[in-house]
Amino acid sequence: MDYSIKIGGEAGQGLQTIGDVLAQVFSKAGYHVFSHQDYESRIRGGHNFYQIRVADSPVMSSRERIDVIVALDHASIKLHKNELTKQGILIYDSETLKENIDDPAFLDIPFKRLAIEEGGNPITANTVATGAVIGMLNMDLSILNDLIKETFKKKGDAVVEGNIKAAKAGYEYSKNKCLKCSFSLEQSSKKPKILINGIEAIVLGALASGCKFYSAYPMTPSTGIMNSLASKAEEFGIVVEQAEDEIAAINMALGASFSGVRAMTGTSGGGFALMVEGLSLAGMTETPIVIAEGQRPGPATGLPTRTEQGDLLFVIHTAHGEFPRVVFAPGTPQQALYLTNKAFDLAEKYQIPALIVFDQYLADSQWTFENFNSDKLVYKDYRLRGKNFKALKEYKRHAFTPTGVTPLAVPGDSEHVVVTDSDEHDEEGHIIEDAPRRIKMTDKRLFKKLQNLKKEISQPTLYGSNKPEIILTGWGSTYGVIKETVDELNRQGKNASMLHFSEIYPFPESGNYLQLLNNAGMTVCIENNATRQLAKLMRAETGFKFKQRINRFDGRPFTVDYILRGLNVRS
Repeated sequence: MDYSIKIGGEAGQGLQTIGDVLAQVFSKAGYHVFSHQDYESRIRGGHNFYQIRVADSPVMSSRERIDVIVALDHASIKLHKNELTKQGILIYDSETLKENIDDPAFLDIPFKRLAIEEGGNPITANTVATGAVIGMLNMDLSILNDLIKETFKKKGDAVVEGNIKAAKAGYEYSKNKCLKCSFSLEQSSKKPKILINGIEAIVLGALASGCKFYSAYPMTPSTGIMNSLASKAEEFGIVVEQAEDEIAAINMALGASFSGVRAMTGTSGGGFALMVEGLSLAGMTETPIVIAEGQRPGPATGLPTRTEQGDLLFVIHTAHGEFPRVVFAPGTPQQALYLTNKAFDLAEKYQIPALIVFDQYLADSQWTFENFNSDKLVYKDYRLRGKNFKALKEYKRHAFTPTGVTPLAVPGDSEHVVVTDSDEHDEEGHIIEDAPRRIKMTDKRLFKKLQNLKKEISQPTLYGSNKPEIILTGWGSTYGVIKETVDELNRQGKNASMLHFSEIYPFPESGNYLQLLNNAGMTVCIENNATRQLAKLMRAETGFKFKQRINRFDGRPFTVDYILRGLNVRS
């Protein structure tokens, strides 16, 4: 069982509400869910859609063929009707759209009229539509009713009752009228699953890592991190500050980190461009900081609500001067959780900037998981505090050490003074200009740290045969779609594997993956950008050149079907 559902309409019509509720119903019923959104940057109008895939086995990408379309506007009919599968059904409200379509694949459901008659309010039309989809899939209404009670309990019994009646009206209407419906998604006996998107996972990773300060200026797709952390600020003792711009945001975070707490900031590419001077400041002063950088199509404002992987080389190489940094690019919400935690750990351990690079697609897409392994989360306080700080006879903020890492003290926690400077400095942190100490300090900050930091970077994930004929390689959010493409290729007997990079910089040291690539007959690099950035990075770091590349840069994510067409393989 594997069904795809698409809800289409204008911004402001509530299609996200329908999609979110359906995804929750399916996950609470124990099914596997994957969802993604496509929306324009305007507040109202335009064409948007919310797509959900529900199955009885794990799913991690969207498909192009749709089983159920909920059309809330004319554009959804025009743009998506040809995506229906052979058994697919498109539901719409002819009274609202003022159009009656004579087509066996179309089902007219009076969302608004049923909302008024049964729900008592036209605003419950979306609840009618949600109930109708549940009915078409032959599911029970109990989970939806429980969600309605939980969601609307603060609005009173009348609102709860009205929505329950509206859901039932849509449910019964579709059950009685959709004679063509052959879907079967009966109540599962499996346990409810965790439903989480990329932003929520990054936030969870920050909370688990002891983040106590977050500053940012709102910018899609990173704004959700600030909003979510702000909603948990009182519960977890976090200070969340909306800065006047991204320059202020990174400097606030650096100040908080210097004062002794774990700090984070977040932005998109345009905002990160403003942060790069602060990034260099972190490098020179060896101040730990975690930065979440959400990619979207540029240059400039570009397509602000679409997705792209165009910032990889930017985040690796930007900022003046030479200093170490770590760059992670999670491919799933689960990876986002663990890699955010690892970013905080390595930032503190090596006193460097750590960047979590994601994109709009990963930010919004929802996945289901059985559970998360908390034993994989790490928390170690690397700061020199209290009696351990006071016991020192002297303290040098930038003392030379065999590893390049100096004890990181908390200012004001002892009579010792903590000094640092953005100019080149000596061990105590005071400005210098002589050549010998400049060389020695660069060796400390850069080469000695990098030597050990490289050992912390995991090898890319290999999925599939360890002697593949075809290797599909990607990074970041392409994980799920490449993995499912590999499964499809193997079903066709083509002996394929996936190589996925989520810990990208420092680039993983040479391992078995290079031998696998060199021995494969076909090597394909798949990226959501125009300039083949991972392929260029791998060529620079290892000398390896891919035989084929598939790139997409129209602001939309890959699908399995899209990649198969690029490989000249039928799905």
